[in-house]
Amino acid sequence: MITAMRRVFVDPDAPQRDAIQEAATWIRRGGVIAIPTDTLYGLAADPFRADAVARVYAVKGRDADRALPLIAADTAQVIAHLGPLPPLAASLAARFWPGPLTLLVSATSGLAPDVTGGTGAVGVRVPAFAVARAVCAACGHPVTATSANRSGEPATADPNVVERTLGAHIDYLLDAGVTPGGAPSTIVDVTAAEPRLVRAGAIAWDDVIACLNTGRR
Repeated sequence: MITAMRRVFVDPDAPQRDAIQEAATWIRRGGVIAIPTDTLYGLAADPFRADAVARVYAVKGRDADRALPLIAADTAQVIAHLGPLPPLAASLAARFWPGPLTLLVSATSGLAPDVTGGTGAVGVRVPAFAVARAVCAACGHPVTATSANRSGEPATADPNVVERTLGAHIDYLLDAGVTPGGAPSTIVDVTAAEPRLVRAGAIAWDDVIACLNTGRR
């Protein structure tokens, strides 16, 4: 159990390099930290380290039977570490990233097995939030971004709530103030020939289909 979480304040629009580098250092060491995204606060850890992934599940207090979503600095980072995007995914990424669209893609062998929750697939997106993207860039690879809350408790946009509920269990809190909140990201499965809506969210399904139809003309 962590007994002395470090909390560092950061400018959400122009995040300080030192704070971002410290966040990346914790992640590279196998730590679990809380970071702001364009929706809520998330738990960031190295998805390629089994020990770090196990800690995320322990912090949340749940079994490793649900996949952990990932975020990345940009599309190039997704391709470099998760493999080439299928045409459907590439079209959607070009239209909606950065933004609240999570694409469910086939997992690569380098990921810790528990990241997929036994599904063989992993969700990834590029968030429309400079701090989150900067952390991924500093790490050099995507990171986990499951909501920063105990299982069964509500997710939060408030860093004070993160500290109160998880402060004894995580290493570092990157505090950019209260995040925008709102609807969660839309999740679309692009592992097959046709897209499948997994979770409705901030981006309307009709907009997803319209994007793909435009690309097929």
